[in-house]
Amino acid sequence: MTDQEIIEKLRGLMKESSQEDVNWDDMGPGSAIDSLGFDSLSILDLTYDIQQEFGIEFEAEEMVKVATVNDMVEFLKTKSV
Repeated sequence: MTDQEIIEKLRGLMKESSQEDVNWDDMGPGSAIDSLGFDSLSILDLTYDIQQEFGIEFEAEEMVKVATVNDMVEFLKTKSV
């Protein structure tokens, strides 16, 4: 799966879980996760959704270092190997 395909899947998942009104067309690799309407509670919902969508398992605490969409793409690529 390419980085862009991962971003597209993430965009759909994030759009459903976000607490903010965000222009999702502007979301790109450099977008900060917290600017997309996610706080510590809503990121838990997103974590579950990501696990289901990508068929991977990880602890929510592992997402602490994920600050941008690109960080998340790289994190997901390490988990899906």
